[in-house]
Amino acid sequence: MSHGHGHGHGHDGPLHIGATAARVVVGILTVVGLAVLVGVIALWPDKANIDIPLPFQNSDGGSVVTEAGTVTLQDIGACGSVSAGRPFVGEPAPPANTSYQCQRSIVDIESGPNAGTQTLLEIIPGAGQPDLRVGEHIRLLRQTDPTGATQYSFEDYSRGLPLTLIVVIFAVVIIAVARWRGLRALLGLVVAFGVVVGFLLPALLDGKPAIPVALVSGAVILYAVLYLAHGVSLRTSSALLGTLAAMVLAAVLSYLSIELTQLTGLSEEQNTNVQTYIQHVDITGLLLAGFIIGSLGVLNDVTITQASSAFELAQLDKGATRRQVFAGSMRVGRDHIASTVYTLVLAYAGGALPLLLLFSVSGRPLGDVLVGDAVAIEIVRSAVGGIALALSVPLTTAIAVLLARPPGSSTPAAATGGRHSKR
Repeated sequence: MSHGHGHGHGHDGPLHIGATAARVVVGILTVVGLAVLVGVIALWPDKANIDIPLPFQNSDGGSVVTEAGTVTLQDIGACGSVSAGRPFVGEPAPPANTSYQCQRSIVDIESGPNAGTQTLLEIIPGAGQPDLRVGEHIRLLRQTDPTGATQYSFEDYSRGLPLTLIVVIFAVVIIAVARWRGLRALLGLVVAFGVVVGFLLPALLDGKPAIPVALVSGAVILYAVLYLAHGVSLRTSSALLGTLAAMVLAAVLSYLSIELTQLTGLSEEQNTNVQTYIQHVDITGLLLAGFIIGSLGVLNDVTITQASSAFELAQLDKGATRRQVFAGSMRVGRDHIASTVYTLVLAYAGGALPLLLLFSVSGRPLGDVLVGDAVAIEIVRSAVGGIALALSVPLTTAIAVLLARPPGSSTPAAATGGRHSKR
């Protein structure tokens, strides 16, 4: 009787321990999910109106309005026509004098209150100036001058159609190769974009603390993206828990690194504009939020790979111990770390390429360039991402191994149980 009881306990123990480990992970994720929900409620931005910054205002103080236009005529000629920027029908008025030449473009206005008319754009050729061609679709900035007359100017090229085609091709390729999982991944991207636009940016504009906002936003994105793309399972849950822990680590490292190096972010024009025109937004906090959100993609990539490796190895070799499954998964993880660190650093270097090009012709010593705010930001961003990436691998692997091979489910004694019974 006692032998039978012991035998039954031997089979029930690993299952019980495995179920306990699963319940612990699910419990932790549930608690974290509830904390994130509370964070969303606490940090939800107020509906207070924020004045539009001066560079983005029209003459009435409202938001800038653009209209569609197509270039129908292009030549080089005398500037100074009173028709420049004005809507008209027929031919533009001749210039008052011919003292200087510029590029003249007649543009059909295709939207807005003056649709069906034309306007004349006079552009002096030079660096940064558009070089328009007949047939090009552009966006026209529509404003009102002090006299109340409508004034048009070149805003940008119209990219709606080509961008739509590129996005559609991207979605088709992802779905064709990854099937339903690819479709779910795209839905996760939509959710992530919605979180950034609907919560992260408004909360930062509302003056909410950057680190909690970024952590809450990142957690919501991770829950949605991982479970949508990879399904609800212990494998996905182990990757999610590892990624959440690595994200918190990245937040701590980002804060310490920015404080230690005294990065200001003011070397970037966008940050300078934010400090000038949206003064209640903390630039250092904005920098921190960017570090945290920017690390999510690469962390997610690594952790889901580690979780999958651990579960697959445990499934393929039923007799492998937890130590063996962990060691096998870590071999995969080390290769992944090496390749992903290259990806991380080169991606940031590529983004800073124009800046590096300018520094290369400035004649400044390399040491001065590297410790300058602009380059130091990319170095710190790469280092923080790399550290969080490297530490997420053993952490996620350990969680996944614990769920894939619960304590007691595969021990040397269990693996050699046949020989004991035979004896």
